[in-house]
Amino acid sequence: MLTIHSQYKCFNGMQITYSHHSALIGSEMRFGVFIPPQLKNKPMPVLYWLSGLTCTEENFMIKAGAQRVAAELGLMLVIPDTSPRGLGLEGEKQSYDLGEGAGFYVDATQTPWSKNYKMYSYITQELPQIIHSQFHVDEARVGILGHSMGGHGALTIALKNPHIYKTVSAFSPICSAIHSPWGEKAFSAYLGHDKTTWEAYDACELISTRGWQGPPILVDQGTEDAFLEEQLKPSLLEQACQRARVELQLRLQTGYDHSYYFIATFIEDHLRYHSTYL
Repeated sequence: MLTIHSQYKCFNGMQITYSHHSALIGSEMRFGVFIPPQLKNKPMPVLYWLSGLTCTEENFMIKAGAQRVAAELGLMLVIPDTSPRGLGLEGEKQSYDLGEGAGFYVDATQTPWSKNYKMYSYITQELPQIIHSQFHVDEARVGILGHSMGGHGALTIALKNPHIYKTVSAFSPICSAIHSPWGEKAFSAYLGHDKTTWEAYDACELISTRGWQGPPILVDQGTEDAFLEEQLKPSLLEQACQRARVELQLRLQTGYDHSYYFIATFIEDHLRYHSTYL
């Protein structure tokens, strides 16, 4: 059962925030949906946006400016939260890069996280089931994109589920989480210290082992991003794609940083890329 928290008319469509009790997560989860005006007439393609560290479902809806182009193209946008919230788990609010706002789109296997931090399964199973049952969407035309931690999520989820996600793109993604301090901290806590288990959630490893037969992967990365060298490492993704003969469109955008100003500048390109192939 969905509860509506807010709804606004936007470019002749509707921007709505919902919550529901997630049986998988074991708590209330929120997500945003932009419903384009065309949705009244025929099943629409659906595009999932995965946000980065510290974000909720609100950041993309408010800051990215995606609704105008999504309305034009007839793309439905789904924007989930980045983690469970308010569970009272030890450590869930102690740092910005672990716990609340930092689910990393994995299914945790370690206590105290394993019972509730199942963001991979939530994004790939439970949330799509809700979307497909409640909205007039085309299940054969689904894409995914995200930013930073969410870019990592979008890449790994698409690479593991090419039968579901036909297109994938990312802004400033954590390209190899097992070689990123952010990823090392989160994976140690969520998945344990056996690093072989981390490979299932690393974009470069998945490119190497599974490849990608879909359209070119689109990645935008700002050259003035403060996290570029230490955390994001797009060169590793580029090398993995070259070795696996996967087509990657890596665009280094001069002077841009890690912020939503960067995302807002190039979000139209990403939406048009997804629309072309969906």
